[in-house]
Amino acid sequence: MADYQVVVVGGGNAGLSLTSYLLKRRSNLKVAVIEPSEKHYYQPAWTLVGAGEYDVQKTVRDVKDFIPDRAVWIKKSCVGFNPEANCVVLNDGSKISYEYLVVCPGIQLNWDEIKGLKETLGKNGVCSNYSFQTAPYTFECIKNFKGGNAIFHSPHTAIKCGGAPQKIMYLAADYFRKHGILERTNINYVSGGTRLFGVAKYEKTLLEVVKRYRIQLRFQYKLIEINGEKHEATFVGIGTENKDEFLLIKYDMIHVTPPQSAPDFVRQSPLADEHGWVNVDKLTLQHRVYKNIFSLGDAAGLPTSKTGAAVRKQMPVVAANLFALMDNKPFPTIYNGYSSCPIVTGYGKLVLAEFDYQNQPMETFPFDQSKERTSMYWLKKYILPYLYWNKILTGKM
Repeated sequence: MADYQVVVVGGGNAGLSLTSYLLKRRSNLKVAVIEPSEKHYYQPAWTLVGAGEYDVQKTVRDVKDFIPDRAVWIKKSCVGFNPEANCVVLNDGSKISYEYLVVCPGIQLNWDEIKGLKETLGKNGVCSNYSFQTAPYTFECIKNFKGGNAIFHSPHTAIKCGGAPQKIMYLAADYFRKHGILERTNINYVSGGTRLFGVAKYEKTLLEVVKRYRIQLRFQYKLIEINGEKHEATFVGIGTENKDEFLLIKYDMIHVTPPQSAPDFVRQSPLADEHGWVNVDKLTLQHRVYKNIFSLGDAAGLPTSKTGAAVRKQMPVVAANLFALMDNKPFPTIYNGYSSCPIVTGYGKLVLAEFDYQNQPMETFPFDQSKERTSMYWLKKYILPYLYWNKILTGKM
């Protein structure tokens, strides 16, 4: 007999909201959550922390406050999977068996892939909003910037919240404009991608924002090294036309987004697809090989943006299909690839991008969301954090 009916690997947004949602509907389920961390972070607010608009301490709470009473919290790390035996392996060598498994451990930040980054991060004008510890330093860099070269980097990999590297760039540019130094500033957006944004409707607006702030766009470059003492960043071309071409840029400040991947214990496991993500059907979120396994969130191998908004739409699909599997019924629902990216374009300005697998807009509000709006900025700053802590993590929406 299995240790638990359902084992959830990961106590982030996906794991906590799913566990709460499941137990609200079937209170007698025997569910375990495997999560080693004591703290839980509301990461979408780190963009605003980096712009001096949000208190970083308001982005952290205790994990224990969001583990449902009827769930068992296993405060250890998952290090491997044995799907043939229906068990997961923990960091102390112990094994936990399950009837059904949900894999949602989030995404791994690979800081080490950029030579010199870890040594200089948080000083020498090198900042990143991608960690609780370093996000406040971003605003220090923006405040102390007196003009010169400002680089905003987006990596060549999939990342959580694909718009985040741009958001802080637009906020910084707006800050420079407000303080009269934009005219003596060169802003470079250097990206491993091929375009500014994947949905044409929203990209059109963003290209106008780029023009407003006189930002230079460079696509298909991979950041390979940062020399903090010399204030130099080295990129290499990864496109067909610039392949292996080196680009050395001097900077006065640089915001770095680390390359990202599925966690090592996922990408080295039998659950992984050819790219290292959990190999699930993009509609049902069920594993393609092991039918009692599901995945959602950043680690899932889905062709859509990795955002909290995507998790919110994936979670009820996993829950409904998991219950159907338990009851020997057909799956009642599918996930259409919905994701959302609230793109801050300046202080008090935001474009709310919402779209599906086909990169077609799927807008919530009865107006054109590709326009910059102050109301949507307040939504991001005040309403979404409230909903996250009080409704989403508790399985109420």
